[in-house]
Amino acid sequence: MQTIKELFGTAKPIIALLHFRELPGDPGYRAGQKLEELVACAREELHALQDGGVDGILFSNEFSFPYLDHLEHVTTAAMAYIIGRLKEEIRVPFGVHAISDPMATIELAAAVEAQFVRSVFAGGYVGESGIRSKNAGEYVRKKKELRMDDLLMFYMINAESDGDLSGRSLEVVAQATVFKCQPAGLCISGIHAGEDADTDLLQKIRAAAPGTAVFSNTGTRKENVAEKLKHCDGAFVGTSFKKEGKFENFADRERVEEFMAAVRACRGSL
Repeated sequence: MQTIKELFGTAKPIIALLHFRELPGDPGYRAGQKLEELVACAREELHALQDGGVDGILFSNEFSFPYLDHLEHVTTAAMAYIIGRLKEEIRVPFGVHAISDPMATIELAAAVEAQFVRSVFAGGYVGESGIRSKNAGEYVRKKKELRMDDLLMFYMINAESDGDLSGRSLEVVAQATVFKCQPAGLCISGIHAGEDADTDLLQKIRAAAPGTAVFSNTGTRKENVAEKLKHCDGAFVGTSFKKEGKFENFADRERVEEFMAAVRACRGSL
């Protein structure tokens, strides 16, 4: 399997989130809306992110509120359709995340030939969607069944606003995940999109799981990226790339360029 550096072509990659707007099957998808509108929006954001200099892109159904543990097929199909329409324009490594549904994430990755995935692949959590239980064994076996040996799996080991039911410290969760699942990387989140992943926690997880990449999963901004990258191996970035740094807005190329300039300025000293 290729390494993170081999895939992204750099140490400490910045992976941009491309948030699909409400999709067919989602409560917010408007009557009479055309899927071509979503393709056009995604295309514009794709070019803003790529041209701004990011190292990779993760496509996700971020606006499918409230999320489902088992995504409806129409929504997964819509994600695949949009990515397929954009495929020839994608110039950087790309991945997928069907939020809250790891099996759909793996299957979607196979359908669009994604190179990496991110999800909550393991553990038990409770939150606004009730109790969720994820069995990594099922998803790793599906990956093997679909012959995606080179697919990198990034494990979100604290599920943003949901609470872990195991009672274990996150350091123990990290160690167990590495031992049993051999993830490409561990993702550490704040309480929701745009909220800081605690720097002290990034340090603790990196110390607890030496040899495994640790990513800042939320809240990395131009102002704090140098500090974050001292203590982790890369970042997934969404909200910071959007106009005015607001979650509901679209990606802004100028903000992406400024962010990536800050990354390049600090990479050489890390």
